[in-house]
This record gives sequence, C-alpha cells and structure tokens, in this order.
Amino acid sequence: MGILLVFSFFLYAETLSTYNAIEEASLWVRTYFGPFYLYLGLGCVLLLVVIACSPWGKYKIGKQDKKPVFSRLAWISMLYSAGMGAGILLRAVQEPVFMQQHPPLATQSTAETIALEFTFYQWGFTAWAFYAVFALAIGYAIFKRELPVATSSTFARLLPTKINAEKSPILCQFIDILTILTTVFGLVAAVGLGASQIKGGLNHLFEIDFGYTTIIALVVLIGFLSLFSALSGVDKGIKRLSTWNIYLTVALLLFVFMQCDIPAVSKQFFTSFYRYIIDFIPMSLAIGKYDPGQAFLTDWTYYYWAFWLAWAPFTGIFIARISQGRTLREIIIGVLLIPSLGTFFWFTVFGQSAFEMINSWGSYSGEFDNVFTSIFVFLEHYPAQGFINMVVIILLVSFLVTSVDSAIYVLSMFTDKGNPDPSKKQRLMWSIILTVFCVGIVLLGHAKADSDVLTAMQKLLIITSLPLSLLMVLMIVLWVIDISQKRKESIS
Repeated sequence: MGILLVFSFFLYAETLSTYNAIEEASLWVRTYFGPFYLYLGLGCVLLLVVIACSPWGKYKIGKQDKKPVFSRLAWISMLYSAGMGAGILLRAVQEPVFMQQHPPLATQSTAETIALEFTFYQWGFTAWAFYAVFALAIGYAIFKRELPVATSSTFARLLPTKINAEKSPILCQFIDILTILTTVFGLVAAVGLGASQIKGGLNHLFEIDFGYTTIIALVVLIGFLSLFSALSGVDKGIKRLSTWNIYLTVALLLFVFMQCDIPAVSKQFFTSFYRYIIDFIPMSLAIGKYDPGQAFLTDWTYYYWAFWLAWAPFTGIFIARISQGRTLREIIIGVLLIPSLGTFFWFTVFGQSAFEMINSWGSYSGEFDNVFTSIFVFLEHYPAQGFINMVVIILLVSFLVTSVDSAIYVLSMFTDKGNPDPSKKQRLMWSIILTVFCVGIVLLGHAKADSDVLTAMQKLLIITSLPLSLLMVLMIVLWVIDISQKRKESIS
C-alpha cells in the first residue's frame, strides 16, 4: 500500500515528470529485454503442449477424487471474462484494419489473411499460455501441497521446511509484493482503456466531447459495481456476471455474423487460422520474413506480451481457484484452445466485415483508426445502430466489472494470508485502492497533448511486467520439477 500510495502521489502531483521518466525507462526495457518476452511466450506454449500430451496431463488440480466445482459453461465463461474482457471490444475492428492497411509481414498471403493471422497471434495461444502456466503452478501449490494462496507458494521448494512453515521470509514477501504491484498495474491499464472507450462511444453517439473527467466518473462507477460483485462472492456475483457477459457477447457476434458474407468469413477464418498454426513458431521468434521490425514489435507485440504478463498473476490464480477438480490436460485445452478459437472467430467476423466495408467504399480515410471509437463507427452501418451501440457500452461496463471484481477477490486473498474466501474488509480496501490508482492512470494518460491512456499504459506495462517475467522463468522450472517428482513417486 505504501508503494502504491507513493506512486499515486507522483501520478497526481508530478504527472508530466512521471510520464517522461516512464517513457525513458520503457525505451530501455524494450531495447534490451524485448526479445526475451518473445522467447518466454513461445516457451510457455510449447511447455503446455508437451504437458497436455504427456502422462502428466491426467493429474488434477486438487485431490484426485475431487469433482469440478463449476459446470463447464460457467467455468469457461468466468475464465474468459476475467482473461480477456473489454479488450475484444476495444480492438475488434481497429486492430484487424490497421494490420490490413499496414501489413506487418511480407508473405505470399493476402493483406486480409496477414492482418487476421497477426491479430490471432497477439490474442491467441501465447496470451492464454501465460495465464495457464501461472494457473497450473499456483494451483498445484495451493491445492496439491496445501500452501497459502500466494505466488511465493510456487517457490516453496527453495525454502527450508522450517522457514516455510513459519512467517514468510523476506524472499516470500518480495515475490508477493511484486505480484500485487504487477497485478494492480495491469488491471488499472485495462480499466483506464475500457473507460476511455466507453467515453469515446458516448462522444460518438451524442456528438459531444465529454472530456476526461467523464472517464474518471466511469472509473468510480466501475469500482463501485465491482465492489458489489466481489462482496457477493465467486458463486453469486462473479459467476452470474461472467455468464451474462458471454451471452451478450455471443448475441452481438451473431448479430454481425448473420448480416455478413458468411461463406467469405468462414473461408477467411480457416485460412487465417491455418496460416497462424503454420507460421506460429517463426512469428513467435520474429525471424526472417516473419520479423515485423523493431518499431512494430515495440508498439504492438512487446506491449501485448507485457499486458498478458501483467494480467497473469490475478487471472492465473482466479483460473486455479475455479478449476479445482479438473485435470491439467482439461485445463490446458480449456484455457489455451477454447478461448483462443472464440477470440479468433470474433476478430474474423468483425475484421472481415470491416474489410468488405472498406472495399465497398473504394477508398479508406481512417474511419476505423481511432481505437476508442472504431467499433461504434463500424456498427453505424448496421440496423438499430443506436440500440446496438448502447448494448456495446453496457457490455464494456460489464466486462470491466468482471475483470475488476476478479482482481479484487484475488488481491484480497493475497493480503488476507492466502484465505480462499477473503474478508469483506480486504475486498473493500482493494476496491478503493484500485479506483484511486485508476484515476491516477487517467491523469497520466492526459499528461501530454499528444498522449492518451493507451500510450501511457503501453510504456508503463512494459516496465512493470519485466521483473515478474524474469521471476516466472524460475517459477516454471520449480513447477516442472514438482510434477516430474510426483510422476516418479506414482511409478515407484
């Protein structure tokens, strides 16, 4: 709390100076550690594939006789709402169109296929692999070894048994504080971006510039609604809201899909997915003709990997919390494959429909360039545009609430001595902290005339995700040692 309060002070009192310092630090991290993010992402995906195909895949999170806590639909709904949320609305149109207009790769595929292939890459297996690795490692520690709900529990092998059983040593405290800070930065980035998109939608619908004070008001509203949901618990508030999000998202997807060129969208989906699978490893390593260049990697891939890493602690622990009773193989398939395919189809429907619009216009004048208004401009070309755009705004709020309430719940577990059902006082404390910090991030995003929340968060997350990503390598090694020893014990 002290660290967050000090940083919040600089966000409020020295906004411009803080922005400039973040800009310089992010440039240094991208220069020296950018490729490391790529190697880590590919390594996580390959590791999960190996585990899913190996005998290890039959191990369960929890006791072997433990039954799944939630139905498969509720489970997928909660993990998807917590893991992606409002981002798929933010980038639904803008990212595929940007990739089409500025192809990052020079392959034999069409610009449309390259655009969707690279969008799949940035939203697909790698993102969910970060979540899944964290979920499995922490899930093994807290449900198999019955350790506290804390990231430091995955490092218990490094600690003597006597120390591990007593009060957490400095190493454990450092690991858990780092996890909390990374989680807070990743979460407030999502809320700041989502609130900015809601404000952009309101500006577009009512043709009024509401200003960034509206974003602050939205952040406070989202914080209040998230607190109410988190106080209701996983079984009631979070589960119900997550299921509602999925139903509404599928309805919006079908609304667009039923009015597009279905054969063309279907063909483009399978073509782009095939290219994504074939090109996945060279894209992940950015080698040869699959290297989009340092500038592109900095603005897009490094930022995305930093964002997913920042979300990995709270999303991973939340996934572990709701995945008791499921095997490693089922969790890997459920976390790595199912949400990815749903996301790919989402981007194909919206992206291909936007491509067809641009072709029908004969020229493109940047109609979908603004990340905060692109989806609202896109939906103007469909029936009942006013109603549908309001549905999008409601869905944005709902997705943000499910992300924040999940984070409140996980952060409360961290600071309530690993209690899987943290006290309401802890949940109240974290809702206040996150709301105050989100407001500070909004101010940071308006520190310069040529900056916005997206630009500010791209720079900040690349810095804050680095320590956790380095720590994650050690966490993976220790977890693999744990499950390999379990395998030996079961054989003997």
